[in-house]
Amino acid sequence: MAGPRRSPLTRLGRWLIVIGFAVLLAFPFYWMAITTFKQTSDLYNVEHDPFVFNAAPTLDHLRLLFRETLFLRWFWNTTVAGAAVVAITLVLAVPAAWALARLTGQWGQQLGIGIFLTYLVPPTLLFIPMSRVVSWLGLQDTLWAIIVTYPTFTVPFSIWLLMGFFKAIPRDLEDAALVDGLTRFGAFVKLVIPISVSGILTVVIFSFTLVTQEFVYALTFISSAEHQTVGVGVPIYLVRGDVYYWGSLMAACLITSLPIAVVYNLFLDRFIAGFTVGAVK
Repeated sequence: MAGPRRSPLTRLGRWLIVIGFAVLLAFPFYWMAITTFKQTSDLYNVEHDPFVFNAAPTLDHLRLLFRETLFLRWFWNTTVAGAAVVAITLVLAVPAAWALARLTGQWGQQLGIGIFLTYLVPPTLLFIPMSRVVSWLGLQDTLWAIIVTYPTFTVPFSIWLLMGFFKAIPRDLEDAALVDGLTRFGAFVKLVIPISVSGILTVVIFSFTLVTQEFVYALTFISSAEHQTVGVGVPIYLVRGDVYYWGSLMAACLITSLPIAVVYNLFLDRFIAGFTVGAVK
């Protein structure tokens, strides 16, 4: 039986809400794009309309970004560091979360909360002792400095997140796999991990996004320009005293944020499921 028909006023209200949110969320990207291609004189003239091109578009800001800074190197460093941190986080967090959710009994939940609490410690309190560790390992001014330190706060959160996801998977599925001849580890690899793609994808997106936006550790541990990440290199080398290269800043933000935005939108349903499925149970 068909459900009740919504009135035209109700449908109009829903569309207005959707359009309003779409405009609100798309506006930052529009602002970055139009600032990227505006001439400097157009940007600083307060009598000009800031939402349109009052003069012919220009590529000068992109030339400054690519020719006078190491933006491509920073982008590559961020990608490499992000991939390494994601790999380390998955290797450590996935089996740890599964073990705490399935094999530790009643105290697993308390231990998982304790692990999560370490994520809540502000990085501003940890970067000084972490710098001693990085110095002792001989990793100063290298990309390995942040590859080693970032998992210290991606792993605790990922363990806590995946614990809730694994608990939402019926234990009967694993028991059936054991009856069919799989080992405990075999059931984990062949059954649990494929079912947990949503939670694992959430961990991947969270970890990689954190690498792109983290500032304190990257600034503390890395000093040379060629080893910087986007999150540190762009504001340091495009803000010189009281001079802000707004066009190039917005170009860098647009280039780095678009791939992440596309990934978020492509996997939005799985991303939401990864955050909510444990809570639903």
